Amino acid sequence: MKIADLFQEFLSNFLKKYQTRLLPSHYRAIHAILTCRTPKAGTLLATCPDCHRVEILPCSCGHRNCPVCQNYETGVWLERQILKLLPVAYFLITFTIPASLRSAAWQHQRLFYDAMFDASAEAIREQAKDERFLGGEPGFTTVLHTHSRRLGFHPHLHILIPAGAIDVKNRFWKRKDWHFLFPEPALAGSFDKALLARLQKAGIDLPLVPGKWVVNCREVGSGAPALKYLSRYLYRGVISEKQIVSNRDGKVTFRFRDGKTRKWRQRTLPGEDFLWLLLQHVLPRGFRRVRDYGFLHGNARKTLSLVQMLLHAKVPLRPEKKRPAFRCQGCGANMKVVGHRPGLPLSCGPP
Repeated sequence: MKIADLFQEFLSNFLKKYQTRLLPSHYRAIHAILTCRTPKAGTLLATCPDCHRVEILPCSCGHRNCPVCQNYETGVWLERQILKLLPVAYFLITFTIPASLRSAAWQHQRLFYDAMFDASAEAIREQAKDERFLGGEPGFTTVLHTHSRRLGFHPHLHILIPAGAIDVKNRFWKRKDWHFLFPEPALAGSFDKALLARLQKAGIDLPLVPGKWVVNCREVGSGAPALKYLSRYLYRGVISEKQIVSNRDGKVTFRFRDGKTRKWRQRTLPGEDFLWLLLQHVLPRGFRRVRDYGFLHGNARKTLSLVQMLLHAKVPLRPEKKRPAFRCQGCGANMKVVGHRPGLPLSCGPP
């Protein structure tokens, strides 16, 4: 079941119902999904060095919400993050905003999401300075997710942080071996104050009583499994095409895993509403949904290398990940690309 086929089938009804709510970024995503791996996305001219076969191959659209693209980019990001892992315990912290603030998050996405990143970083650094917890400058990776398991609009942050910090003043590494990192109520209180202060300064109207602030902090082992989970939704949209069960009588059924029971459940809704579930999670153009802080930041590579040497971390020497080669349909050899015809630019207007 291809999502591009669902867009072809339900696009007309979708535009009638949701066109007034669409942003330019949504239109770009629609055009990308509809043109991906078609001549409109561009073509490649490839030749086989063995049997001299010539083929014209369609290009991928390269949009980060396309379900058939970005597998290479996902692998590159995951390998780059694995090279940063330390031989310590890792914790996954989840910051969730109250339901009453989701409307403001939707109306001011870029500003609101930036404020969430800044406020969560401030809350973690505030708690990490406490000698009872880490007592130093932490390093962590933050990923923005905007969807629930049922694909509803539910902005939240996942933060992967090693149980250790750098004492900048005394210049040494502090490691924590407890199965506890930060108190969740203290994190929620710091995040609450920091986020609301930024939103009020920006002039965003907020409810008088926002609601309950939920923060979850749990140990996740070595960190590698959590990285794989976080990489799943960085690219290729919020749902895999394998999760789409059926398309009958104008209704689409997809499956999702329940967060409490861990069992697979199904949800059925009209095709145009299903498309809206997908598009409401398209981020503003150029927005970075992944950000590194502290000694995991790109500008702190020297500091990270020193920490890895100190902890005797076994950093794998991996060659640069290469894109998969095109296989010749005649003899199976790797083909060589000798020409490229660019596709049409993505439009920010209705198809």
